[in-house]
Amino acid sequence: MTSSPLSVRVRVHARRAALPLALCAALTACGTDPDEGTNGVGKLSATEIESRARTAADGADAVRLSGTLVSKGGSYKIDMKLKGTGGTGTVTSQKSTFGLLRVGEDLFLKADAGFWSHSESGGAASAAGKLDDKYVKVPSGDPAYQQLRGFTEKSVLLKGMLGLEGALSKGDRSEVGDVRTVRIAAGPDGEGGTLDVSLQGTPYPLRFERAGGAGVLELADWNKDFPLAAPAKGDTVDYGKQLPKT
Repeated sequence: MTSSPLSVRVRVHARRAALPLALCAALTACGTDPDEGTNGVGKLSATEIESRARTAADGADAVRLSGTLVSKGGSYKIDMKLKGTGGTGTVTSQKSTFGLLRVGEDLFLKADAGFWSHSESGGAASAAGKLDDKYVKVPSGDPAYQQLRGFTEKSVLLKGMLGLEGALSKGDRSEVGDVRTVRIAAGPDGEGGTLDVSLQGTPYPLRFERAGGAGVLELADWNKDFPLAAPAKGDTVDYGKQLPKT
């Protein structure tokens, strides 16, 4: 049985219509590549992405780290600018907020009168007005020195806070601010922590959710230098002995 001229024309037109449709579908599929226009780390394995992020963080001269830390000692909010020679910023505990400034080995604490008036030391409480909003140099032999200094140490903070616990897996593409990221997770359902790594430019870590609900940190201003200098003498008070417990 021969086809009628009408059926032949229908089949020809159908084949002609199918070609651009297939081409359109192929182009659409190409356009959905989640790593198009990125630095390419999203194509790597989760382990490789973590390694690239750590290398980038270690090689950066400066970073701003902010967010919440939860530990057995309580919860802290931090907002610190850090580099190799020191750091500056604020730490907020459940009881108070205080500023920290470290230049080399010199560590200074700055707080308002309310911080000092709640001290367990009667001397500090009575001198609260004098200490109000002044930089107090923390003696290097003071038990609080190492604990407070830890908040100003770039390498210490990054090493201690960016630890993922468990087998790594690569998750979805996401965003931190207006920067595209790829997320890696540790353990089942990210229980061992998650890390968002930049897909734009250098693969810096941009957001870290610590294991066990121990806080969320954002890392920004990578390699952006900031001024760091000891406070003026007029803004400094030498407490002269071990800092009081607050």
